[in-house]
Amino acid sequence: MAYAVHLLCIGVSMPSASQPARWLVLLAFATIYLIWGSTYLAIAFAVETLPVFLMSAVRFLLAGGLVLAWSLGRGAPLPTRAQWRSASIAGLLLFVLNNSLLVGAEHGGLPSGIAALLIATTPMWIVLLNWLRPGGERPGISVFAGLALGTFGIVLLVNPGNAVGVDPIGALMVIAAALCWSVGSMYARGAGLPSNTGVSIGMQLLTGGVMQAVLAIVSGEVAQFDPSKVTLLSIASLTYLGVMSSIIAFAAFTWLMRVTSPARVATYAYVNPVVAVFLGWALNNEPLEPRTLIAAAIIVFAVVLITREKRRADVKRIPVSEAQDLAREAA
Repeated sequence: MAYAVHLLCIGVSMPSASQPARWLVLLAFATIYLIWGSTYLAIAFAVETLPVFLMSAVRFLLAGGLVLAWSLGRGAPLPTRAQWRSASIAGLLLFVLNNSLLVGAEHGGLPSGIAALLIATTPMWIVLLNWLRPGGERPGISVFAGLALGTFGIVLLVNPGNAVGVDPIGALMVIAAALCWSVGSMYARGAGLPSNTGVSIGMQLLTGGVMQAVLAIVSGEVAQFDPSKVTLLSIASLTYLGVMSSIIAFAAFTWLMRVTSPARVATYAYVNPVVAVFLGWALNNEPLEPRTLIAAAIIVFAVVLITREKRRADVKRIPVSEAQDLAREAA
């Protein structure tokens, strides 16, 4: 935990002035690869005995409250009313709609590895939305190739009309979740959020958690909740999501964005689905068929093509808003 607090302090407060130790960089990469890759399995375990909205509310309130309190305690300016309004809209898209669709799909039985693969298509939506907006940039040839490959990989993965295919309803929910994140990410870029990364992310997590709590109450989850039925595995998974995924991995990510190239950090988008598929098979008996492996390879390669084109002009240091965009994707 001390390691995470140290990295969060460095990553949010100041850029690195010297080359960090190689072992620390490798440890930070291992952190975002393994922790964010295992998030999907942790969600599957958490919703086995915890209600969807209530679980998400506790997770985001815990993570958002801690990150915001730490950032403000380090001297960050207090957010304005307008910034809270912007954070609420972003939180709705990023941590309510996105998360509810993803968690709901896994609660309905969609394997965690499949969910991770479908979420990995987020760069496809970013490219398309950026192209379709007024004055948007036309994608290059490699991006078009990535979009075509990614679409083919999704169709192969879902395998509609086949008895051994993935549940199309659950798959569509996760694809919609990726779309919601993409819309929220583009909104947050120009929404006038705080420049301090920790404050901005903390506010969005916190407002998302509050809205999830309201949904838990309105939907009747709180009234019907029976704590005696909650397993230790679900509680441990919830704690893991709130602390390890949303705080520690985020701290490692933010620090890496300061000390190495964005293109290298963005490799988590390729690695996380692979980690998720393997963990789902190894720890949760999720099926690992040849068709799934082929579809996974196609989707990951498509993401590589799209992301490399998107990052071609990147330099070692990038605006904080871009770091926030990447962090929100896996928080």
